[in-house]
Amino acid sequence: MAGRLIAGGRLVTAEGVVDDGWLLVEDGYISALGSGERPRADETVEADGAWVVPGFVDIHCHGGGGEPFMSTDPARARVAVDTHARRGTTTLLASLVSRPVDELVEQICALRELVEDGLLAGVHLEGPFLSAARCGAHDPNILRAPDTDSVATLLRAGRGAVRMVTLAPELENSVNAVRQLLDAGSIAAIGHTDATEAQVMPAVDAGATVATHLFNGMRPLHHREPGPIGALLDDERVTVELICDLVHLSPTIVRLAAKHAGLGRTVLVTDAIAAAGVGDGSYDIGGLEVVVKDGVPTLAGGTSLAGSTLTMDVAFRNLVQGCGLSVPEAVAATSTRPAALLGLADTTGKLAKGMSADLVVLNAGLHVDSVMRRGSWVG
Repeated sequence: MAGRLIAGGRLVTAEGVVDDGWLLVEDGYISALGSGERPRADETVEADGAWVVPGFVDIHCHGGGGEPFMSTDPARARVAVDTHARRGTTTLLASLVSRPVDELVEQICALRELVEDGLLAGVHLEGPFLSAARCGAHDPNILRAPDTDSVATLLRAGRGAVRMVTLAPELENSVNAVRQLLDAGSIAAIGHTDATEAQVMPAVDAGATVATHLFNGMRPLHHREPGPIGALLDDERVTVELICDLVHLSPTIVRLAAKHAGLGRTVLVTDAIAAAGVGDGSYDIGGLEVVVKDGVPTLAGGTSLAGSTLTMDVAFRNLVQGCGLSVPEAVAATSTRPAALLGLADTTGKLAKGMSADLVVLNAGLHVDSVMRRGSWVG
């Protein structure tokens, strides 16, 4: 055999941790993996006991490297993709915030080029079909109910690139919109909602399967009215997003939610804005000014959180070191489950023969040593 061999690492596979493991990459795919005697290869990279995990899959990200995805310039989006790739994210959905439908169409068309090139796994529309009562960093003047024509226009612009749409289930026509999204092959997510439990359940019954950044942008959990948090967290049909920057959620809440939802329903997301990988300063999100101070973005003149500066490597590390979950549990939440949610379980999200060679080498402190995407090292 020939190819590129990564050897001497702690491989996290679906079957468990393989100590002193090796992994052979050929033509962009994992052709073999195991432990003990190593196969011959054209190149050998010694992992020296480092963790080798699948590349991260982020289904909720608004930008990075100083650039937002809310643009009509694909070159700006490429900067954001590259920023997150260097930190281990090898599969990414580009998230857009609430804007008028005609503006969203232009942004979707620009991002569609990167989806067709394989640089993005798709587009996520976080709005404009959200509740003004839980708008967060979305312009409340733009929010609207999801009428059939608007949803169809946005889906048509994507030509299959719109993979997920977040909406508030209490808005008029939301249940029909969920069915419309599913018929188009998109994922319906519930978020930025002031709904009661009774208002949430018809959307879940219709096929909504994701809770957009659970707890954040939602009516709070109450012991007599579970609201969206209780309904979505407790329903086995729903995958829950958690922003694990330890700012949006405390470690205790992350741990409680992840343990209840389990490996099959927990997904870590960044909700990152353009400031990710850059630093403090003033930024624009959907026409609203956002100030980042000490790494925490808030709306100018207020205290409302406006996305994050998180990258997936930090989210992974926070889940293990800050919240007490295991490395395999973190792999499930950052790679395996989100890949399966996107319908990519046969190509990425785990280390196995025949899978795309998307992987991250993490040192003992769980910091990124190197990243491979489709068999090539990310510079």
